[in-house]
Amino acid sequence: MKLHIPNTAGLNLFTAYGEDYIAVNQEKYSTNLILLPESIIPEWTAAKVDSLTEADMQRLLELGTEIILLGTGNRLRFPPGALLRPFAAAGIGLDVMDLQAACRTYNILAAEGRKVAAALLFD
Repeated sequence: MKLHIPNTAGLNLFTAYGEDYIAVNQEKYSTNLILLPESIIPEWTAAKVDSLTEADMQRLLELGTEIILLGTGNRLRFPPGALLRPFAAAGIGLDVMDLQAACRTYNILAAEGRKVAAALLFD
């Protein structure tokens, strides 16, 4: 599916996605990454949803965002609750969704000027 949102502000936006890749500003990626409106953090972890660690989640807490979209691959899967609790305590919204939904939601929030990050895990 191709996504079309004007990139007039020079933001990093998802421009396409498929079963095994995403594209940011027309450049394809197929490994776990974090996308912020102003930067890309490639290969932030080698983990899958069931092997995420506290260190992986701590890196997300340190991004300085108000909301993090955790894309869990081609289907929705939740990490253990203990890994999610620190986000509420820090006042950071953490939404878990499948990878494609995370891409669509990120584009909307980034275009609104929100402090958002998409942390994507590939299957």
